[in-house]
Amino acid sequence: MGYVKVKARISNIEKPEKSKEVEFIADKAIYTIVKKKTLEELEIKPIGKRKFKLANGEIIERNVGICRINIKDLFTHSIVVFGDEKDIEVLGVTTLEELGLQVDPVTGELKPMEFIIITKLRVLKSMRFILPYQIEIPLYSGNQAWIFCNDSISQI
Repeated sequence: MGYVKVKARISNIEKPEKSKEVEFIADKAIYTIVKKKTLEELEIKPIGKRKFKLANGEIIERNVGICRINIKDLFTHSIVVFGDEKDIEVLGVTTLEELGLQVDPVTGELKPMEFIIITKLRVLKSMRFILPYQIEIPLYSGNQAWIFCNDSISQI
């Protein structure tokens, strides 16, 4: 499978009439990258800077802003990186998740994500502390059980 190309409309949140269709490559990058020139044309202003590590190990700093991103009938307001002219315009995983979409690895198409909501969990009596920094907490809801360890939950 090659690259997954996605057309999306980006626009200025404060001036919705300022919009443009952009063809992105859907990628596992954290943030969406849009060419600086395009964001400036849409009058999207930087709200800060972030550091990024390139594949060669070099650390670079880029401006980031927020814009509206529409794909079909879905939209979100997402952080975008002000890319250089040589950068590939990437639809990052953060934006995809905000839209409730994911890339189907078989078809190469975007498909809706399946969201999981965990409610009414109770902590079981047993709790393990694994030094130096891990804490395992067994949780259950109905007939399903999970282990919460640091930042992740695993079904058991």
